[in-house]
Amino acid sequence: MPLYLVWLVQVSYRIGQRLPEDDTSRWAPVVLLPPAAVVFCVMAGWTWWTSVVARSGSPLRERWVLATLAFTLVTSMFCGVAGADEPSVSVGLLSLVVTGLGMAGLFFIPAACSRQLPDVVRRRSAPAPGDSGA
Repeated sequence: MPLYLVWLVQVSYRIGQRLPEDDTSRWAPVVLLPPAAVVFCVMAGWTWWTSVVARSGSPLRERWVLATLAFTLVTSMFCGVAGADEPSVSVGLLSLVVTGLGMAGLFFIPAACSRQLPDVVRRRSAPAPGDSGA
């Protein structure tokens, strides 16, 4: 996850430096993209985790959760490929792997930090009522 954030800052900076010198939006990618990725992934993870704890339906079916995750994925992939000196398939695959692992790490922060995690794991691993185990 720290690798993802450092990588995101680096590629965002490289994209910003490719804009014309007099363009005032050169700072925007490096300042806006990493915090947006963190907020969107952790927010989606928090929503998912609270539904797991509350035993309600999966919020991953809600459009806003999927839209924020898709936006983060597409934006990160674009920055990774566009920030490379020579964009290629291998750069795209590397961007996909770093983005996927980083987003997964950010998504599971709320679950990993929760005091309710052991209770949820025990509840989920317990045999269902009426299950004979045979």
